[in-house]
Formats: sequence, structure tokens, C-alpha cells
Amino acid sequence: MSAKDQTETDGRGRFARKRAAADAPRQRSLGSLRMVWQAGTRYPGHVALAILALFITAAATLAIPAGFKMVIDRGFAEGATPEDMGRWFRYLLMIVAVLAAGTAMRFYFVSWLGERVVADIRLRVQENLLRLAPGFYEENSPKEISSRMTSDTALVEQVVGTTISVALRNALMAIGGTAYLFWLVPGLTMGLFLLIPAIVIPITLFGRRLRKVSRTSQDRVADIGAMVTEVLSAMKIVQGFNQEEREHARFREAVERTFSVARRRVIIRAAMTAIVILLVFGGITLLVWRGAQAVSDGAISGGTIAAFVLTAGLVAGAIGALTEVYGDLLRGAGAASRLSELLEERPSITAPARPQSLPAPPRGGLSFRNVTFRYPTRLDAPAITDFSLEVEPGETVAIVGPSGAGKSTIFQLAERFYDPQAGSIRLDGIPLTSADPAEIRRRIAYVPQEGVLFSANARDNLRYGNWDASEDEIRGAAQAANAAEFLDKLPQGLDTYLGESGTQLSGGQRQRIAIARALLRDAPILLLDEATSALDAESERLVQDALEHLMRERTTLVIAHRLSTVRASDRIVVMEDGRIVEQGTHDTLSANGGLYARLASLQFGLESA
Repeated sequence: MSAKDQTETDGRGRFARKRAAADAPRQRSLGSLRMVWQAGTRYPGHVALAILALFITAAATLAIPAGFKMVIDRGFAEGATPEDMGRWFRYLLMIVAVLAAGTAMRFYFVSWLGERVVADIRLRVQENLLRLAPGFYEENSPKEISSRMTSDTALVEQVVGTTISVALRNALMAIGGTAYLFWLVPGLTMGLFLLIPAIVIPITLFGRRLRKVSRTSQDRVADIGAMVTEVLSAMKIVQGFNQEEREHARFREAVERTFSVARRRVIIRAAMTAIVILLVFGGITLLVWRGAQAVSDGAISGGTIAAFVLTAGLVAGAIGALTEVYGDLLRGAGAASRLSELLEERPSITAPARPQSLPAPPRGGLSFRNVTFRYPTRLDAPAITDFSLEVEPGETVAIVGPSGAGKSTIFQLAERFYDPQAGSIRLDGIPLTSADPAEIRRRIAYVPQEGVLFSANARDNLRYGNWDASEDEIRGAAQAANAAEFLDKLPQGLDTYLGESGTQLSGGQRQRIAIARALLRDAPILLLDEATSALDAESERLVQDALEHLMRERTTLVIAHRLSTVRASDRIVVMEDGRIVEQGTHDTLSANGGLYARLASLQFGLESA
């Protein structure tokens, strides 16, 4: 059974288990945004200019009420001339000009930081993902990881490029406006501050609930992204089996679940905003009423009460905005925590502190000694048990057996995608755990059962095995793999874009490119996992001839269900239930009457001995 199948049997990967833990009573906080702050501080100049712009815009906004106070108290004062009035209105226009320039400056630097921070986080996450062992992606859904790289980074970008800026600006306005209010009318301002507990308490109560719902909402959106990717990538299967209606119904259920969670989040935020605004503006109205009575009594001027009303409105609006951005900050914190999980994930397969160099020149010897291995998702069921196999340099060994016998596991262990729980694996006499995994893999060329192509042109897909290969080497490998003929017929030849996952090519054509890629690798060890299974009879014959010529000077392990492809192997290893049950040549094993003979009789019509 493959690791992927085991993950599906297990039902959920590591991230799914982390999600369940995140949905537990323990709540997340804004502390997760520390990662975002650390990314931003790498650009102190831009941060400083953004903060300066925030101070400028906050100060200019708060200066507007003071300007109106001057206009009312002096511009409309008894005996004031039109020139006097014009002077104070010009003062207001100057404030507006400063506000406009500061806002443009703030928008540029804050937006730049948002884009730059998100780009850096994506690069760091991708860099770490490339270091993780393939087993990590068999335990955890790549579709969910992809969603984190898109939707979660978009939330972080919103937080850095908008939310934090809005929060800081409104915090500055609230603090500065409060100080100005105390300077204007201390008595009325004290009454205003009696409203603060009535505002903070609802924020605290609603915020706790909003925190959990926001995280759940993000998870549901990630589920939708994963489902879309899965269905669209398998569209031929969906349509071929007439499952469009079922997939639409399944998607509708996921969308409705997402909408239901989002609606709860919106209701909580709406209720929190409504209560806070009611308390803030209701209280301000009562205070203004009292202030109007003071103006009527001559205790304060009309300009003062006008400035108080405008400033109090700005302060109230700032506090109201802070209640709204708090929810956005929580969503951003949830997204940052999910990205942090990817950044904090450590590879299970690493090079030792002092890796041992592999012999040069390479010989190609491969040794398995008493190896037992269990996939992380199925520790109760060993994939191979007490497996021992010595492959001599230059030898061709075929590995056959029923599905689930452990054949592909041997290849994954040989490339050190996993480490066994018991036993040792050696390459040219050096234990794999003592060597650098990158050096191990440079000595191995692998052709999977299904050719894997990238969204690039044909040339780049071919030279993936050796990026520095010359044009002659690329064409020579294509010729040897019987791929040159159809590649030359492509609209732009090797420069033709092959589509996502090579969708413009047939399965056999994709496989021939994968074989050519392995030929370009020019490694001492070849791992062929049903390498010719997707080819027609004529292409299989031509490619097999090329592979046989190539294998003369290389160590080769071949997995094959079609026994006709392994007859000429130096040795055939027969596996069942993770163990070797037979070894020998085709003729010897056919005559022994064991598992191989039974498999051969089904395919060749041979009589069991």
C-alpha cells in the first residue's frame, strides 16, 4: 500500500489534527502576528517612512477641528474682515494639502510593505517546503498547503497593507484627539471617558467568540480551495463517469458550510460594531447636549464646542474603526499562525552534521540489510519486514510481486525519502544516514510509473534531469527515448509549452519525456518503476532497446507487473507482503512452481512446474 493510500485510510493528515487542536477551547491571540512584524522589520527605512506618514496624516486630521475653531472664533468674530476670514480658510486648505500628501505617502509605503512582506513570507515558506521529505506531503494534503500559500498570504497582505495602517492611524487619532479634548473642555472629556469601560467590555466578550469563528472560517475557505483543485485536476474522470452533478452537490455543501460559518462571523462583528457605535455616539450626543448648554451660558465659545464635536466624532470614529479592525487582525493572526506552522515544520530527512562523502568515482552498489519499515501513517502495518538485498554494481535486478508487496517502498528508501525503523541501507558501502541526501540523489535517476511533467516547455521538462545539458545532449536523450519524432512535430518544437502537467501530450509521450530526463541524469543507478507501462508496443520496443543499452554500464532496479519486460534481468526478486519470497532468473523461477511461476502462467500461459 502506498503512503498516499495510507494517508487516506488514516483519514486526516498532521495539519488536520492541528486544525482540530486549534478549534479546541484554547484560543489564539494576536501574538501570531509576531512573524509578520519580524518580516516587516527587515525594511526599517520603509517602516520608518510609513510610521512618519501615519503621524502626519493623524496630526493633519486632528488639526482640522482646530482649524474650524479658528474660523468660527476669529473668522466670524465681530469686526473680522473678509481678509481675516480668508486667512483662516487658507489655513484649513493648507491642512488639507498636508493630509493629502501624507495619505499618498502612507498608502505607498504601507502598500509596499504589505506586498514585500507577503512576497518574503511566500519565499520563506516555499524554501522550507522544498526541504521537507516527500513523506510530509503524503501525510498532509498538498492542496491544503497550496491554499495556505494563497488565501492565507492574501489575508496577511491585507493586514500589513491595510489593517495595521488603519489600526495605528486610528490609535494615534484616538490618543491625540483625547489629549486635545482634555485641553479644550476637561469636564466634558471626563464624561466622555466614562464610556470607555462600556466599550471595552463588549469588545472583549465578542472578541473571544470572533477569534474561534474566524479561524474556522479560514479553514472552510481552505477546504473549498482544495476541493476545486482536486476536481479540476481530475475533470476527465469526473466527466467520464458522469459525476458532474455529484461534484456540484458536494461543492455546494462545502460552500454552504463556509457561508454558514462566515455568516456567524459577520453577525458577531455586526453586533459588536452596532453596540460599540451605539454606546460611543449615544454618549457623545449627551455630552454635546451638555456642551451646548455651556455655550448658551457663555462658559465656552461656539468654536470650542464645534471643535469638541468634530474631535469627539473623530475619536469615536477611530475607536469604532479599532473595533472593526480587531476582527481583521484576528483573521490575519489566524492566517499567520497557519503559515508559521509551515515555516516551523522541520524536515524529517536531513544531512548529518558531518556527512560522509560517497566514493568517487561512483560504483553503483546498493545494499539493504535486515530493513524493516513502517510508513508514519500506518505504524501498525510494516511495508517491508527484515528485507535484505545486495545489488552489485552494474547488475540489473527486477522486482516483481502483487500490488502492496512493498516494491515501490524499496525505491523510496533507496532515495532516502524515508529512513527505516530497523536495518541499514548502503550506497557504495556508505550508510545512507551518514551521507548527504542531495549527494545520494545525484547518483540516482528515477522514472516513475506515470511521467510527471511541469507547466513549462518541452526543453525545460527534458533538462530537468540535468539543467546544464547541451542542446545536443537533450536531443540525444530524446532520440534514445523515442521522443524526438513527436517533439519535432510540436508547433514550436522543444520550445512548445506543454500545458499544466503536460496535458497537451498523451500518456505515452509524457512517459518518454520522463525516460529522456532520466537518461540526461547520467546517474550510476537507475530506478525504473513500470517505466514502459504507458507505451504502445512499438514505442515500448524502441525505448526498451535504449534502456537496455543504457543499463549495460549502470546498476538498475526495475519494478514491473508485465513480466515480459524483466526476462533479460540478471536477477528477479519476487516480493510478497513486504518480504522476498524468491530470487533467480526467469527460467529458474518459472520452473520452481512458486509465486513467480503462478504470475508467469497468467501472463504467458506457462504450465506450473
